[in-house]
Amino acid sequence: MDNIVVLNDNDGNELEFEYLDLIEHNNETYVVLLPVDEEADEVVILRCEESEDDSDEENYRSVDDEALLNELFEIFKEKNADKFDFPIFTPYYELTDEQRRILWEGNQYFHGINDFFKMLEENQYKIQYRVMLARYRGKTLCPQCHGTRLKPEAGYVRVGGKNISELVDLPITELKQFFDNLKLSEHDSNVARRILVEINSRIRFLIDVGLGYLTLNRLSNSLSGGESQRINLATSLGSSLVGSLYILDEPSIGLHSRDTGRLIYVLRQLQQLGNTVVVVEHDEEIIRTADYIIDIGPNAGRLGGEVVYQGDMKDLKKRSNSHTVRYLLGEEEIPVPAHRRPWNNYIELKGARENNLKGVNVRFPLNVMTVVTGVSGSGKSTLVRDIFYRALKRELDECSDRPGEFSSIGGSLRDLRNVEFVDQNPIGKSSRSNPVTYIKAYDEIRKLWAEQPLAKQMDYTAGFFSFNSEGGRCEECKGDGTITVEMQFMADLVLECESCHGKRFKSDTLEVKFHDKSIYDVLEMTVNQAIEFFNEHGQKKIVKKLLPLQDVGLGYIKLGQSSSTLSGGENQRVKLAFYLSQEKADPTLFIFDEPTTGLHFHDIRKLLDAFDALIRRGHSIVIIEHNMDVIKCADYVIDLGPEGGDKGGNIVAVGTPEEVAACGASYTGQFLKEKLS
Repeated sequence: MDNIVVLNDNDGNELEFEYLDLIEHNNETYVVLLPVDEEADEVVILRCEESEDDSDEENYRSVDDEALLNELFEIFKEKNADKFDFPIFTPYYELTDEQRRILWEGNQYFHGINDFFKMLEENQYKIQYRVMLARYRGKTLCPQCHGTRLKPEAGYVRVGGKNISELVDLPITELKQFFDNLKLSEHDSNVARRILVEINSRIRFLIDVGLGYLTLNRLSNSLSGGESQRINLATSLGSSLVGSLYILDEPSIGLHSRDTGRLIYVLRQLQQLGNTVVVVEHDEEIIRTADYIIDIGPNAGRLGGEVVYQGDMKDLKKRSNSHTVRYLLGEEEIPVPAHRRPWNNYIELKGARENNLKGVNVRFPLNVMTVVTGVSGSGKSTLVRDIFYRALKRELDECSDRPGEFSSIGGSLRDLRNVEFVDQNPIGKSSRSNPVTYIKAYDEIRKLWAEQPLAKQMDYTAGFFSFNSEGGRCEECKGDGTITVEMQFMADLVLECESCHGKRFKSDTLEVKFHDKSIYDVLEMTVNQAIEFFNEHGQKKIVKKLLPLQDVGLGYIKLGQSSSTLSGGENQRVKLAFYLSQEKADPTLFIFDEPTTGLHFHDIRKLLDAFDALIRRGHSIVIIEHNMDVIKCADYVIDLGPEGGDKGGNIVAVGTPEEVAACGASYTGQFLKEKLS
């Protein structure tokens, strides 16, 4: 605990105290401490004295004068809450706004937290004050504007009894109700007629795209990718353009099956206005409602790139070479597991109450696949990423951001060694970063080339076959293969390097070959081609490193493909492949945030196989997901809701997919029932 003070007595014994208060009296400083002992029920008051040896340390002496001790104790009591009926034993999160204001600003009986920190800042020459500032100071609401970011004068203007700060704090659904019931005078109605039309239409568009749970003052950087995309969609609807071509890249990202119907309605609205709507999508419901389907395939990478089907849903024919068609017709499917994995050990999180969470208690089983689901805005990311992941990381003695508010975390913590959050952020920021370097397979490839007779003759080490270090790389482009020409008033030009012609290495380095293949030729191979090549020539060590990429469905990407060209879903699967390739079996909890983003039915099946492989190795998996094919394959489901925003943040149902499907109050259960039948 941060408020624990350790002091040494005269014999050198360490004693632990809980810090309670600091009292200034007659130009002397005293601390009020409570011994850390279950039987201790009396506070200890000690005098602070500066060290005699000119060090910054302070000594603490007992107060022998009983009259003074009683006086100090009375001061301490006067500073507490008895005088104004303050509930000192009530947790902070249960205090009313008025009680919190008193706590921060104080009253006639005591100085508030703001005054206390002001005093600390004024006395920073004392070491204990500097320590307290470093330990306890952080971000909080601005005491002047209380988070509104506006001057008090802005709050004087009211419409319908509310100022602008109060309105932007309301969820959009409640904001709609406010404007629906707004009564204005005749003059104000005439002034605001056009403005109200625009306000009401834009609010309606936000609700139509499933964002009614958001508030207008929500920071953009706190929105998910799907939420941002749907806001852009609402903006497009609001513009009322006609005769335009709209191209949407997976608008269903982050959208629960309950809200997909709303999205389809919005897309239909765009089309009915006289626009053309092209959607890149994997969601089955959206595909089925399309007027025209264009399917690219049949597989990925070099085995794809063909139009395998184009036409209407009603024209689908069986035994097609299109995976999409076969899944739509039921010829291929993601099967429901024959049994659910049992579990005994778990991590328990109690009192999670950040954002819209209502103080929920949740158990996350170990050694199984757990899926956290719920409608958009129900609190999934807050629960798993902001509280559970960060709190667990701290429990495992790893540095992490401050977790959201919760009461405690416990359970089988000793059964875990690591926790990993596998997101869709790029695997590397450098243009030289690629999948084969990320999974450490390139090290083995470089060693192989360094062992070739010509390399030994030329005294080339493994470092010569790296495009990141001097030696064998092309120094003209520094191993990039391209030259960037900076243009003052136009976009920069990226040109192929004239020296190496995009091959990234010196011509001497490229002369070193393994079975007629240079290091550049290997980097140009897809993962599938490389596995075939190295298998053929008995390089089992390299094949073993590359196989995890194939296992997660990334056999089509090139070994040397820049990580900046990979999609979010591909980045996530490269990270998954990296963990699959690791030999160590330290029990790890993997957390995935919507891993099916950008994945076809066929790829989801491969992804589920990769998850099974992780669990077989003794790891645990927690997934935030909306995809019903993943949810139906889970061992344990935690369903949040029932709605988004203020109406969410509760545990609606927990258990196996079958148990959740039987819960009538769960939206997830309703759609899950169809998948399990």
